[in-house]
Amino acid sequence: MKHIFVIDDEKNIRDILQKYLHNEGYKVTLFSEGKYVVDEMQRLSPDLIVLDIMMPEMDGIEVCREIRKRSDIPIIFVSARDAELDRIIGLELGGDDYLTKPFSPRELVARIKNIFKRMEPKRTIENTVLGNVSLNTVMRQVIVEDTELKFTSKEYDLFEFLFQHPKQPFTREQMLEKIWGYDYTGDGRLIDDLVKRLRKKLADSHSTITITTVWGYGYRLDD
Repeated sequence: MKHIFVIDDEKNIRDILQKYLHNEGYKVTLFSEGKYVVDEMQRLSPDLIVLDIMMPEMDGIEVCREIRKRSDIPIIFVSARDAELDRIIGLELGGDDYLTKPFSPRELVARIKNIFKRMEPKRTIENTVLGNVSLNTVMRQVIVEDTELKFTSKEYDLFEFLFQHPKQPFTREQMLEKIWGYDYTGDGRLIDDLVKRLRKKLADSHSTITITTVWGYGYRLDD
């Protein structure tokens, strides 16, 4: 049974989400504020976090920063702030998805299922090597020589997609649809930000592969 933390200061939202998630077979722990979440993560080991941004005392942005110091657990932001910049900031911090209030609980459930589906081990073990980089799709591991790189869920998804199609260029729209698993209508800057973060991690690890900009089109992975 997957365990989900729901952190939101609005009781009606907590109650509605608890009902829907329980009906889907998930275990749910509710929080009305963020300051105890990190400690409870160590104790209860959740599989995914639904995190409101606008909360008193410790907002969702601060909570996300603290979580990312310790874990790459999937995080779905929910917020009444619907500006594109807010979504980009949330994803820059390591969020895996972003829903604007008011939202359909069914849509949230669908996005949660999509994240869990993408995290499922492949049926057969796949170890692929390109340059000095090894990819294990069962363990969702990226290793440069002897060092494992730490990726968020979405960083890994994009890297795996590009890694399995070396030298093949993709548009931002193609990557958005592939990585988010549905017809995502977000700004292509979300992909730009993921690529920027991946490039830094690859460069810092002295990887022999890089993500190349295809001007006027998108990106490709080169060795």
